[in-house]
Amino acid sequence: MTIKDKILGKLISNKGTPVSGEKLASELSVSRAAVWKHIKTLRGEGYMIDSTTNRGYSLTGAPDLLAPAQIKAGLNTCIIGKEIHYFKEIESTNTKAREIAHSAEEGTVVIAETQSGGKGRIGRKWLSPEGGIWLSIILKPKIQPLHAARLTLLAGLAAAKTIQGMSIEAKIKWPNDVLVKGKKVCGILTEMEAELDRIDYCVVGIGINANVDTELFPEEIRDLSTSLEHELGHAVNRNWFVRRLLEEFEKEYLTFQKDGFSSILEEWRNMSGTIGEYVKITTQAKTIYGEAVGVDDDGTLVIETNDGKLEKIVAGTCEHLRRT
Repeated sequence: MTIKDKILGKLISNKGTPVSGEKLASELSVSRAAVWKHIKTLRGEGYMIDSTTNRGYSLTGAPDLLAPAQIKAGLNTCIIGKEIHYFKEIESTNTKAREIAHSAEEGTVVIAETQSGGKGRIGRKWLSPEGGIWLSIILKPKIQPLHAARLTLLAGLAAAKTIQGMSIEAKIKWPNDVLVKGKKVCGILTEMEAELDRIDYCVVGIGINANVDTELFPEEIRDLSTSLEHELGHAVNRNWFVRRLLEEFEKEYLTFQKDGFSSILEEWRNMSGTIGEYVKITTQAKTIYGEAVGVDDDGTLVIETNDGKLEKIVAGTCEHLRRT
């Protein structure tokens, strides 16, 4: 964390009680002039910081920014989010995470207010306007590459359970979306670098339409998307949501490492919005129509086709259809 973030963190942890510039300078091994410089910068970013002679500085208000210090205040994790790289705007949090993955600690998070080149599956563009939550988590699991798809399902489960915690009915659409009332509110993109028998790292990108104005979306996807703000009728505290998401993700990830995938898969199936639906699956080789009847232990979707055959889909685009 930067000195500025550390100062902000200390002001947050003091919960409005003044802390002296002398104490801040001593604890952070900087001059009081440096403390004052960073206080001015924080004020310029929209933080409301009072200063009182002989008492010090106190935080009385904060802007709606996904600042690391705000996220870490009260974050209860051991691995996920201990290191957070924040950007006002970035091309893609997944791209940045991949750039630093080899040297970064497992659980490092890259987060941004907006993305100029956000990515979806199969190279699709992912719109990432202000008000959303766009983050990537660096993982270094000791699993074989063929099991990497399990991390996408794990992330979907964590996101859906976090949204459920806000009294919003969320369902998971195979393989990488979270839906509310049939509309997309969250997308997941997992990328990795691996050898034949081991994963060097995985990057799990999670994009959530938190306080996004869905009217900003192109017309062709506007009716297919929603936001947490739209569903709740009021804005979401994004820092609170990120903390809950990272905590839920770590809980599922540690369970996965300790006990395997079976319990996570059972929960995923219970929250699935795809199982039981009539779907259209598009792969690189073909298009399949049928009923989604299950998901196997590796996250493969099982389809009963129109002619009664069972097809297993490892990767593809899934579209929920109405039966005719």
